[in-house]
Amino acid sequence: MPMAPMLSSRIPSPWRRAEARFRPEACVLTQLPDRPPEPDPQEPTAALALSASWSPFRHAVFTLLWVAMVASNIGTWLQNAASGWLMTELSGNPSTVALVQAAMALPVFLFGFPAGALADIIDRRRLLLATQLLTTPFIAGFAALVLFNQATPATLLAVTFVSGTAIALILPTWQAVLPQLVSQEELPSAVTLNSFGVSLSRVVGPALIGTVIAGLGMAAPFWLNAVSNVVMITAVLLWRVERREAPSLPSEHIGRAMLAGLRHARYNPELRAALMRGGGFFPFAAAYWALLPALARSQIGGGMQGYGILLATIGVGSVAGTFLLPWLRERMSADSLVVAGTVGTAGAMALYAMAYDVPTALAASLLAGLCWIAVLATINVAAQASVPGWVRGRGLGVFAKVLFGSLTLGSVAWGQVAAAIGSSETLLAAAACLLVAIPLLRRCRLRIAEGVDVTPSMHWPAPVLAAEVRPDSGPVQIDIEYRIRPADREAFLDVVRRLGAERLRNDAYDWAVYEDADDEGVFIETFHSASWLEYLRQRERITELGWELRKAATGFQIQGKPRVRHLIRVGRNGPQARTA
Repeated sequence: MPMAPMLSSRIPSPWRRAEARFRPEACVLTQLPDRPPEPDPQEPTAALALSASWSPFRHAVFTLLWVAMVASNIGTWLQNAASGWLMTELSGNPSTVALVQAAMALPVFLFGFPAGALADIIDRRRLLLATQLLTTPFIAGFAALVLFNQATPATLLAVTFVSGTAIALILPTWQAVLPQLVSQEELPSAVTLNSFGVSLSRVVGPALIGTVIAGLGMAAPFWLNAVSNVVMITAVLLWRVERREAPSLPSEHIGRAMLAGLRHARYNPELRAALMRGGGFFPFAAAYWALLPALARSQIGGGMQGYGILLATIGVGSVAGTFLLPWLRERMSADSLVVAGTVGTAGAMALYAMAYDVPTALAASLLAGLCWIAVLATINVAAQASVPGWVRGRGLGVFAKVLFGSLTLGSVAWGQVAAAIGSSETLLAAAACLLVAIPLLRRCRLRIAEGVDVTPSMHWPAPVLAAEVRPDSGPVQIDIEYRIRPADREAFLDVVRRLGAERLRNDAYDWAVYEDADDEGVFIETFHSASWLEYLRQRERITELGWELRKAATGFQIQGKPRVRHLIRVGRNGPQARTA
């Protein structure tokens, strides 16, 4: 019996329209409502939204790790602020000062994706612990160099690169851990609270920097960052992960895991949309992060303490944005929120360019922080919601790669431009680029946990084979033969193409559907896997949505069940064919 009516009721219509026009090179053509449904006037919507935003703190482990992460981030921000100012003392060239931001962001661009793959295939708790244990001695060693006046621009950039490498390992791992600590419904709030923690540390760290350096010396921020790492190490040691059932399949190799993650990112339109949105914002917003130390010293004034106050004010804006976000999400779509934040960031950079006094610079910092958290948290939540658990670390690693790669390239590029034409003119140029990017990315629509169920389906039966097949046998070709009514041709093809998109996201390749020219109504769906083991992994990765699409495609069958053939290349430790 044709399943088109079932599709209308069980497959969300926005996703259906997107997949019907599935093209790997497109962003995402999903159409979302401009506004959420009207709330019940008897319900205190704003109060409920605010209450829900703090609900992850009901989980003790989340609270423990969140507090430790905030403490560690305060140490990181102390070091970042001190590094930028120290570089202005070691070298006053704006392009050299901008390299500090680049040295922090470059490792995440280089190692963020491999780190995400590691987070998906090894114990995440041990990865967090090992990273902190290996990084802390480097930071403490550089603190000693600063204490004895032996620091140079090269050693400063080196230790900044090491710190950035730690961030590259921690960022996707920590973000991938979040769904283990809270419920799916609380995940957006947990992501926002994570951003809030970063913002809070951005307030406290820079606000203390002037006092810390004045009272304890330039080396103190680096010592304090090393101590904050010890706090994080203690929290991770106290975290006891619940024992889980051992996986039925062996862990992936790192190279194979990275390839599967890249293939998933290519065929995941929701993730690609989040990446495109980030790519249109972060490289240009990087301008004020990179140039703020030089701007504070040469144009605004106030010294190290004034620079710290500006950074702290950005943090205050981010904290205010965290409280405003639940209220804004009730009234604005994700895309509108990102556009508003982008316009606000352009305005903040224009204010920085015109800031020759502290009040104007403070206003720019407050606006910059508010808009930064609005854009970052919204895109981050969209990326989190778009990836299933098996590839979450890799998906967020790709997001971190885009974020920090953009900051790296933007910092270096805008630093060079500032050396040529001046900091104020550079900020105005970056603001103009932000505004130009808005209409160029209007088709890249964000989706936040609406419509697509990425939870794994537990219904997929194991394949029935005539003989045992070795895990390394392959490549494997899967052929599925359908016989349908000719009148159902277009409806069937619409469903099977969407099913094909699901298979490609789960690491299949060379997917296609063929129509029998000699037998009307016969179609063969075919795709490949690198090995029999990888094919079994694909079956485990099928989501609830994929299961519904599979049932819908099977529903068009008019004679028994579709015939499935598992074909294994001859000469690769396996038989030629097995039929299920």
